[in-house]
Amino acid sequence: MISPMTIAETREKCKNLVSKIPRDALILAILVLASSLSFGLGYLAGLDARQESVSEIRQFTTQEVGAPTESAGVVASKSGTKYYFPQCAGAERITEANKVWFMSASDATAAGYTPAANCKGI
Repeated sequence: MISPMTIAETREKCKNLVSKIPRDALILAILVLASSLSFGLGYLAGLDARQESVSEIRQFTTQEVGAPTESAGVVASKSGTKYYFPQCAGAERITEANKVWFMSASDATAAGYTPAANCKGI
């Protein structure tokens, strides 16, 4: 049976263990661990900031345009390259989850979309 150690005995064992490690190696190990942790946290913060900016853009477009109407601008698919006016058949085939709304055709063009050939608008 192992007898429990007191706090003083544990502290003494730690001191003996640390005293066997060269001081330079201990400092180097602390620096490497601290810098690795800092880099990892910075990387995660960057990923988080990037995701927030994408969600802000999506919120802006849906809040500005609102529900689809004939005066709402144009709609495109997240995975497509063409934009449609809301009254076009192509716009009706896009699922709600994939719709991206723009205030105008020029906004959609600036985002990299081109007009659909079968949907000229009104």
